[in-house]
Amino acid sequence: MSVQIEFQVSAPPFRWDEAGGIRIGQSRVTLDSLLATYHNGSTPEEIAVQYPVLCLGEIYAAIAYYLTHRQEIDNYLEQRRKKAQQQRNQFVQQYNLANLRQRLRDRYQPQGEL
Repeated sequence: MSVQIEFQVSAPPFRWDEAGGIRIGQSRVTLDSLLATYHNGSTPEEIAVQYPVLCLGEIYAAIAYYLTHRQEIDNYLEQRRKKAQQQRNQFVQQYNLANLRQRLRDRYQPQGEL
């Protein structure tokens, strides 16, 4: 006599946000943030402490998905990195931020002092 066990396979706890990023579960934590923490050496339990809004199961599921779909997720992360860099460059050009620090120093430096 054999025992038959039934179980359900669940999808990773991901959802796309309005900006095209992947969030974990119903939280605002991005997959980018979770994986950066993981790559910096944090265990899932340590990640749960850093992001208490996530349950341990969501963290393990996200990491497991990443480990089995590494190339796809690495491509996603690289696209996000490039897009963020492009947006930073556009912002710097649009608002002339190239020499902002020096302009602010010049503006607030007391006149007449050597």
